[in-house]
Amino acid sequence: MGPLPQKADVVIIGGGIIGTSIAYYLCKKGVNDVLLLEKSLLGSGATGKCVGGIRTQFSTRINIEFSRLSRKVFDRFEAEFDVDPEFHPIGYLFLASRNDQWEVLKDNARLLKNMGLKVELLEPFEIRDRWPFLRVDDLLGGSYTEKDGFAGPYEVLRGFTSKARHLGAVIREGVEVTDIQTKKGRVHAVETSTGERVITPLLVNAAGPHAARVAAMAGLDLPVRPLRRQLYYTDPFEDVPPHLPMVIDLEYGWYMRKEGQGFLLAGPQDSESSFNQEVDFDGQEWTARRSLHRVPILERSKIAGGWAGLYEISPDHHAIIGPFPELPGFVCANGFSGHGFQHSPATGILVAELIVEGEAKTLDIHPLRPQRFREEDLIFEPLTAFRD
Repeated sequence: MGPLPQKADVVIIGGGIIGTSIAYYLCKKGVNDVLLLEKSLLGSGATGKCVGGIRTQFSTRINIEFSRLSRKVFDRFEAEFDVDPEFHPIGYLFLASRNDQWEVLKDNARLLKNMGLKVELLEPFEIRDRWPFLRVDDLLGGSYTEKDGFAGPYEVLRGFTSKARHLGAVIREGVEVTDIQTKKGRVHAVETSTGERVITPLLVNAAGPHAARVAAMAGLDLPVRPLRRQLYYTDPFEDVPPHLPMVIDLEYGWYMRKEGQGFLLAGPQDSESSFNQEVDFDGQEWTARRSLHRVPILERSKIAGGWAGLYEISPDHHAIIGPFPELPGFVCANGFSGHGFQHSPATGILVAELIVEGEAKTLDIHPLRPQRFREEDLIFEPLTAFRD
């Protein structure tokens, strides 16, 4: 691969969906020397373990705006990137079994409708009529968005990566940033595991679950923690319904969707932060219990295997995007709390605007600034597929 460049206009740390999106949109806006460094293989972290969900159902305006902006990119993705993103518009169905959850879904529906988006609030009998394989006797209701669905993380990653390289970005795998150097109170250079040093005035932290460690190299406190989530899939079996949405049970953070001729089933999340990515028997047992409760026909299926990945969790379940005022040249794109894949196009567009034009112009990202935590100005997102 040859030596690293001695200088770069922008260095991006992290070769997942967020880092590669930012690389592409920076190049598209005319930044000549973009260097992306990935310590392992592109997409080997959280991107390669995610389920590819794309939805509009969020509880805050900023998250919905990110979904809407990103969806515009996904809808024209093949034309722009020459890669089919494999989008499947299966719909999203959130289920509420407690009053507080049902109130969240009703508030969320009002917000979506006020923003011009379609959502249906469904009573339990309506859910049963549409999807008779779901147990509904313990539910108060659900909310459904028929145009949402899922896409292929590797396909989207490949699109961003190939186009970024075509526009001149240098993307290097197997190179870890080991230190961040500052000079005169701003970012100056990065040291790497290859022993090379790259001088740069701008550094983007897109390190996913490892974002806090990267920030600490620069003396910054970034409240992002890794959280393991296990996933399982069933053998093919003949009772898979033909029209199955992504189903999320808010009570347990359990979800499921169709995967080929079987199901993809959410397993448990850890109660403590760690970088552990092993699957275990206890996780399989939890998954079986929750799955059979909500979808009794699964008693005729069998769990065939599974994997585990990491969420990058922020304290308020919103992304952390923007500069640290105490260290010019250090920009965050972290803490997506399970919705990084679906918001990656918007993030790339907005971070590129921030760097090139001095501010994000397409959307106001002030609510996502890093300093909101010390200012105690948090915005909480309850519609997640995990529980705190």
